[in-house]
Amino acid sequence: MNFEFFIAKRIIDSKAYKSSISAPIIKIGIVAIALGIIVMMIAIATGIGLQQKIREKVIAFNGHSIIQNYDNNNSQESIRPISTNQDFYPTFKNVPEVTHIQGTATKSGIIRLENDFEYVVIKGVGADYDWQYFETFLIDGRLPDYTKDISTDVLISQYLANRLQLKLNDRINTYFLREDTTKPPRVITYNIVGVYNSGLQEMDQLYMIGDIKQIQRLNKWEDDQVGRFEVFIDDYNTLEATGDAIFKEVPSTLNAKTVDKEYPFIFEWIKIFDNNIYAIIGIMILVAGINMITALLVLILERTQMIGILKALGSANNSIRKIFLYNAAYLILKGLFWGNVIGLSLLLLQKYFGLFPLDPKTYHVSAVPVYINIGYIIALNIGTFILCLLMLLVPSYIISKISPVKAIRFD
Repeated sequence: MNFEFFIAKRIIDSKAYKSSISAPIIKIGIVAIALGIIVMMIAIATGIGLQQKIREKVIAFNGHSIIQNYDNNNSQESIRPISTNQDFYPTFKNVPEVTHIQGTATKSGIIRLENDFEYVVIKGVGADYDWQYFETFLIDGRLPDYTKDISTDVLISQYLANRLQLKLNDRINTYFLREDTTKPPRVITYNIVGVYNSGLQEMDQLYMIGDIKQIQRLNKWEDDQVGRFEVFIDDYNTLEATGDAIFKEVPSTLNAKTVDKEYPFIFEWIKIFDNNIYAIIGIMILVAGINMITALLVLILERTQMIGILKALGSANNSIRKIFLYNAAYLILKGLFWGNVIGLSLLLLQKYFGLFPLDPKTYHVSAVPVYINIGYIIALNIGTFILCLLMLLVPSYIISKISPVKAIRFD
């Protein structure tokens, strides 16, 4: 067995070690490591989780990239139609990263009830619409089917349902203005078949999902005309490069814009979380490292006589330093172990039970989302362990300054 490791193990296992003057300081060091890893894990898990959740919700309503006419950029309503007879539809063959493309259209309307009214945007979707996101948002009823004849079934948000006191199977009159404002508005009586809640209130308070054929009829469009195309890709991390590739493949009369350019205020806001995560990690490692330095110095002070005896017997300074570094490594690993146990327990409780809610008006989600990945957990533990040990290298050099004669007589 390695000599330094053997001595370090004997020190750790000794009863005197556990009841010594340094015991409380050692415990504080272990707690500091544990608390540091807990805070860092929570910061990363919730920071990345919040970023992903908000991104997914914005993408659910828009896709990763949006192809539309240039004059539609700042409008909530589809103005001029686009023909679906495009080289990139229904399969975007020239950009392999594209997984799905769908045609949609929007139309502004007013829901009119006996005692209330509300402005809404009807988002028309068709048979090519991918419902995977709204399946997770659905909280009551069912998803509408727009694969057959023209339908009056709609999906309404929980926000609008609560605002207008609506429920499943209610019929609502929705009014649409004509181009000729002297004529009375056109009315469609929609049937509520499902209620969704994305948690993104900015979208929920605006959108009602309906049949695109109704919008085509209102706008006097052909069956092969849509307001825009929503493009989905396989990896958000390649959004910028894939967005450029999509832009190059669309005709010059159309504009292709990535979702982060369409909603810059949301995506710039969630980027700030990265800075918060880095700051928390730096502070926690610094605090844990300082506590471990204190613990190491106390250990060295307490074992001054042992250091003197080992030096008198011929042990080199580096050999004695290794003894204390092995000892410190044990304390760091112990702190990491308990930190991981407690941290993962808290994250799993939040992931499956949502113990800590958030205000959706501010954070766009109703509960703190959690992202758990074994990769970042391992990297965090290894990084913390290495950095704490590196911080202990300098104070461990104090051993070389200890005189054997004075150390043996030290009291």
